[in-house]
Amino acid sequence: MLENIKEKLSSGERLNKSEAIQLFNSDDIFELGMLAANMTARYNGSRVYFILNRHINPTNICINRCKFCAFSRSKGQEGSYELTIDEIIDKLYDATSDRKYPLREVHIVGGLHPDWQFEYYLDMLSKIKQSFPVIAIKAFTAVEIDYMSKISRLSINETLLSLKKSGLDIMPGGGAEIFSKKIRDKLCPEKIDGERWLEIMEIAHNIGIKTNASMLYGHIESIEDRVDHLFKLRDLQDRTRGFQAFIPLAYHPKNTEIGGFYSSGIDDLKTIAVSRLILDNFTHIKAYWIMLGEKTSQVALLFGADDIDGTIIEEKITSSAGGMSGQAMKREDLIYLIKKAGKMPVERDAFYNVIEEIN
Repeated sequence: MLENIKEKLSSGERLNKSEAIQLFNSDDIFELGMLAANMTARYNGSRVYFILNRHINPTNICINRCKFCAFSRSKGQEGSYELTIDEIIDKLYDATSDRKYPLREVHIVGGLHPDWQFEYYLDMLSKIKQSFPVIAIKAFTAVEIDYMSKISRLSINETLLSLKKSGLDIMPGGGAEIFSKKIRDKLCPEKIDGERWLEIMEIAHNIGIKTNASMLYGHIESIEDRVDHLFKLRDLQDRTRGFQAFIPLAYHPKNTEIGGFYSSGIDDLKTIAVSRLILDNFTHIKAYWIMLGEKTSQVALLFGADDIDGTIIEEKITSSAGGMSGQAMKREDLIYLIKKAGKMPVERDAFYNVIEEIN
């Protein structure tokens, strides 16, 4: 069934949308895994990357109410919180104290707080950078950048340059969800649209800020919606080469407005594999263990993924929606999972520079 696609891939030709849909509809999960694994080997050999990082979600107070989100709260609502900059710094001190191996990255995303001014975010970045100059700051989705642009009355370009000057090193890939307007209007009508997300990422790339990219799958989208999303990412990467990694994000249904079911293990592995085959201009595909779970992420390393993320330490967004994995993993646990998949663990920094290859 997949012979025509195998021939195209072996000759280095790109897949078209019809072929991508064919892959998603295929029941031959092992063939998909083999094709994706072969492509991954061309990029990264047997190497699988991980990072010593710490997630911080500064607030869950948000002006938006996305129907798939269990994290957001209104100001004053039970369960709402907002961190001061000093509390954020303290969390990083706790994560870096008494460590044999240094922290490489802090990952910061949160709600769109109705009262915080742009200066709060600039101060946050500058104080983190002053206190921890060797830790890369990966912060703020395109949705947050758009909001900061509005409250500061600066252009996206000016907003990003101000953040970069204050210490922003790289941006995560969240907020992309699914680009389809029809689906997005049902999932997150208040959020920026897909075209705006892509526009902001292109501006970031053009001023030298690398980013990741993501796709939220397993809710109410169709296979065609997924394929359209992936091809738009591929098109932007052709223009900018600014994406470092792609992260398929498995939908979690608990405490959300749309409810539904968790994605299946088969769908998780298939989405990793097909994403690898479509996104031929992305060097890295991440199996985000917080969302996939430790064991599925490990298996995903045989289905096209070459990155398992990192130590994380504390993650509130997925756990609010019924995340079934833990919120932290030790360096030795990550190494163990990777080795047991028959791969070589490689500790990296935020820019995929190699810290150590672990044989």
